[in-house]
Amino acid sequence: MAKRRDSRKIGGECGGPSKNEPVNGETLRRAVSWIADEGVYAGLKMHGNTSWLPSDLVMLAIIWVWSAESTLTGAFCDAHHWSCKVLGRVAVDTYQGLLKALTTWTGAMLPLMWCRLQALMERHGKARWRVGLWMALAVDGSRVSVPRTRENEKAFCAPNYGKGKTAKYRKKKTKGLRTRTKAKEKMQAVKPQMWITLMWHMGLQMPWSWRSGASNSSERDHFRLMLAEQKFPENTMFCADAGFTGYELWQAIVDGGHSFLIRVGANVTLLRKLGYVREREGIVYFWPDSAARKQQPPLVLRLLHFQLGRCNIYLVTNVLSQKRLSDKQATTLYQLRWGVEIQFRTVKQTFCRRKLRCKNPDRAKVELDWSLLGLWMIQLFAVKEQIAFGEAPQRCSVSVAIEVVRRTMQRWAEHPEPRETFAIQLRSAVKDNYHRQSSKRARYQPNYKDKPSAGKPKIVTATREHKLRLNRYLSVAV
Repeated sequence: MAKRRDSRKIGGECGGPSKNEPVNGETLRRAVSWIADEGVYAGLKMHGNTSWLPSDLVMLAIIWVWSAESTLTGAFCDAHHWSCKVLGRVAVDTYQGLLKALTTWTGAMLPLMWCRLQALMERHGKARWRVGLWMALAVDGSRVSVPRTRENEKAFCAPNYGKGKTAKYRKKKTKGLRTRTKAKEKMQAVKPQMWITLMWHMGLQMPWSWRSGASNSSERDHFRLMLAEQKFPENTMFCADAGFTGYELWQAIVDGGHSFLIRVGANVTLLRKLGYVREREGIVYFWPDSAARKQQPPLVLRLLHFQLGRCNIYLVTNVLSQKRLSDKQATTLYQLRWGVEIQFRTVKQTFCRRKLRCKNPDRAKVELDWSLLGLWMIQLFAVKEQIAFGEAPQRCSVSVAIEVVRRTMQRWAEHPEPRETFAIQLRSAVKDNYHRQSSKRARYQPNYKDKPSAGKPKIVTATREHKLRLNRYLSVAV
């Protein structure tokens, strides 16, 4: 591989740039190389006829997803021009060549980029790396749209969309209220969508890893696969909403040596006074009949109940000790979990990825992966600079940070003013200090009376049959 200068700094010093301060293009090159240097891909085996360096391809892909151009080919022209002018070379010369290379190599490069970004988060996150004892990760899922092509419909659309119980119920309920004509309804055909299951670092307010699939993918299955494929630090705490319930999922977290804090509702039945462990206030058991028949052990959990606004929240955790996880800490963690919803809004609205642009399923996945990576890098640039000056990650304005990066990219040949260096602009990318005086909810928002609610979990006292099952399990286990 070609030798290159190793520069680990993102921007100039606090007092502004010196006379030898590089132009904006070189500053941005250093910023990307700080994350995606050649050492990240040292173990990556390349084909013998590959003419580009992995770091050059990553540089081109990142600039491509950072571009503000509305078309993919226009964004590639931006990235190609920038790479030629700043690096003096370009990994591939055509848009088709870039997509072909990324489709081939993203699967191998993505885990390496995750590990590199996670290591930098730990190094520069300082006290924000953990929330108390815990390295806290929120888990949630969402959908993004893709172009309506036959290939995308085949790959991403649910084959039985609209035939479920909930869909039939809503259709029947609103039958007399609909004002649209049949012609208009036909125009509103089902759009192909991709499902993303995202792990999100709650302390530093940025992504950790993700998995994508068809619109009818199971977020719980995605979560289990990520648990099996990835390594997590000691004392990792997974926080999730009521969609992430189930014996197999919770057992997989426990078997991995991790902890969880998950909301439960009326779809979960918990036992008390089973006698499997020493009983005390808050101890409950999760032991579905299917697990008992398979001679699997009951899960010993702690039930927490608190109120947020008008909502009664019920959480379960496998951390039984109040010293390791107090009720107050659990409440704080669950409130921080809401930030993953803000991350999805940032991806879709702020970063304009509500609808992807690739018309091929494999390329759409590549576009999504590199868009998430590009946004993650911008967030890391900004949060690193702000933590160094005492700002909390919650104060970071991702929209301002995106504008700073794009402006620096567009003005690649300019020297920054003394008080407008890349680092100084990122430090200033924080939210305004104002207090909202009115409700943020739109006045035209429909108030569906049948909107889903988690409700209260079913808590029953262990019966004689439950205790007989426990005795049978204990006799087999011994």
